[in-house]
Amino acid sequence: MTRPTLYLSRLLPDPVMVIVRDRFQLVQEPVDELPTPSALREGLCQADAAIVTLGDRIDAETIRTATRLKILANYAVGYNNVDLAAARQRGLIVTNTPDVLTDATADLTWALLLATARRVVEGDALARSGSWSGWSPTQLLGAEVSGKTLGIIGMGRIGQAVARRSVGFRMPVIYHTGKPLADSSFPCEWEQRSFQDLLGEADIVTIHAPLTPTTHHLIGARELSSMRPTSLLLNTARGPIVDEGALVDALKRGTIAGAGLDVFEQEPAIHPELAQLKQVVLLPHLGSATLRARVQMGMVCLKNIQAVMEGRSAPNQVD
Repeated sequence: MTRPTLYLSRLLPDPVMVIVRDRFQLVQEPVDELPTPSALREGLCQADAAIVTLGDRIDAETIRTATRLKILANYAVGYNNVDLAAARQRGLIVTNTPDVLTDATADLTWALLLATARRVVEGDALARSGSWSGWSPTQLLGAEVSGKTLGIIGMGRIGQAVARRSVGFRMPVIYHTGKPLADSSFPCEWEQRSFQDLLGEADIVTIHAPLTPTTHHLIGARELSSMRPTSLLLNTARGPIVDEGALVDALKRGTIAGAGLDVFEQEPAIHPELAQLKQVVLLPHLGSATLRARVQMGMVCLKNIQAVMEGRSAPNQVD
């Protein structure tokens, strides 16, 4: 039996690649770098199925020309990199990878929270510099996390996982979500707030909303001015949800105390002034970067592709 032709835009972890090479004929051997738009389009045109990443921009023209393609498996939970309207019009199935990266991203959010609050990156740099002169009562004073109010924007799987981790820090949880939730199963300690009230009440604001036209620049100058001068902003969702220029200005003015960012507005480019601010912790989009999560993401993509190739419904088709 002829194996389906698969296009991979990036090299995936070894356990996934073993299965890929066994079950599919590859358009080409993938490499660990983002393809150019022309290479991406050429690869998709030759494939029955494809696994693409959030850095691959799948526009209407690319979808229109990839007439052989039956399924586009997005190696991510979010799918703002795909023109869904064009895919729907063409009858192209688009899938994502929910659930399997929830814990990894929630863990990373807490790592970022603690690193920002307790100035971990600055402390590491000082310890490595050779210039540390020893313990001092005033050295790198940070903020305590325990007992502080955690404000969560977006209460999907990841937002809820972040909230559950707050118990050990005795943190009250308030949240805002853009769509109605059947929240009867939420702990009574989690309290819903309006967007503006959350910004004003929370000591730590963490973003876990999808990127949509509505959430683009959801956090801008006005929203930052509503936050406390001692508050922290975290973003492990999508970069363009935060207006980076406004964030830089707010940090320089002391409008808020600090920020922890795993994603960026023009990724992989980062606003040049962010890197100069010591009260900011910057990570290179590590939210799902555990071996288990990245392997499981690949397995979910393959499960969706197999279903479509066999004429069944894809388990994780997005609308």
